[in-house]
Amino acid sequence: MIPQTCRRPVASWLAIAALLASCATSGTWAAEEPAASNSTVPVTAVDSVGITVADMSRAVDFYTSVLSFEKVSDIEVSGREYELLSGVFGARMRIVRLRLGDESIELTEFLAPKGRPVPADMRPNDRAFQHIAIIVSDMKTAYARLRQAGVEHASTGPQTLPAWNPNAAGISAFYFRDPDRHFLEILHFPPGKGLEKWQRSDRLFLGIDHTAIVVEDTDRTLRFYRDALQMNVVGGSENYDIEQERLNNVFGARLRITTLRATDGPGVELLEYLAPRDGRPAPLDLRANDVAHWQTTLVTRTPERIFDLLPLRVFSLVSPATVALPTPSLGFSRGVLVRDPDGHGMRLVSS
Repeated sequence: MIPQTCRRPVASWLAIAALLASCATSGTWAAEEPAASNSTVPVTAVDSVGITVADMSRAVDFYTSVLSFEKVSDIEVSGREYELLSGVFGARMRIVRLRLGDESIELTEFLAPKGRPVPADMRPNDRAFQHIAIIVSDMKTAYARLRQAGVEHASTGPQTLPAWNPNAAGISAFYFRDPDRHFLEILHFPPGKGLEKWQRSDRLFLGIDHTAIVVEDTDRTLRFYRDALQMNVVGGSENYDIEQERLNNVFGARLRITTLRATDGPGVELLEYLAPRDGRPAPLDLRANDVAHWQTTLVTRTPERIFDLLPLRVFSLVSPATVALPTPSLGFSRGVLVRDPDGHGMRLVSS
């Protein structure tokens, strides 16, 4: 059955067809301006980044005691609406919201049914890769804290990006893994780089600057985030050299990096590996209860309009329709879960 939200006048479909024909003729998508369309889903904020975990108590202890997150809420949900929203039949979930500075993450443990662990051979250039960049006021002290906690290294050690790269020069970063082997990053901005609020020094862990996702083709992915969701491209660079290789733990790494932001919340950073090109696609059978699943919650007034954009073929559905929740315990009343062109979970919600 076609959802009510998908039933629109023929004229709107003709407009979308005209847009596709125009793009096919030009062969390119402009990086500066969104493509014209009669139907978009403007995102006003990135609310939170969601991570599926295997053991909630263990995960909460790590994020609060090691990384200084604070617990905001802790709820258990089940029922048909949550099955439809997550795409997992029989779902019963414990969901904990944690905050660091102005930003939040959402940890979800599926009490039933249990999913699969993060694949042991997952690499940073695989397209299922996603992380959050946690800003620190002092890299040396933060790295020592992580070493004391016994975290698993995903980088050789903290790396400072070279002066020849003007957009990234002086930024230092380190990749590591949480208890479920999710990739995380600590990041330090020197004066003049990053948002002004990241220059604070009153706390060690300050907040989340962005979530980073690996993509196969930046221009294709921008059709979803920039053109369909109306997020703004705010920066970009091409990073390579030994520091980048040791940071990502990918020999010969050369990345095209593009950052998008909504009006509020952390950014979404696209990582396209120009080299090596052997990153594996996200599994087609990845489910929300698999521990490798992440979902970024994007706020929009009209989540149901995402169904108008199905002919553009820049995302796939997880939820079969926009789901109205029985209570606002998750912080929103309506939502729909989709996957972007590379398989990353994006949950569009409204209050």
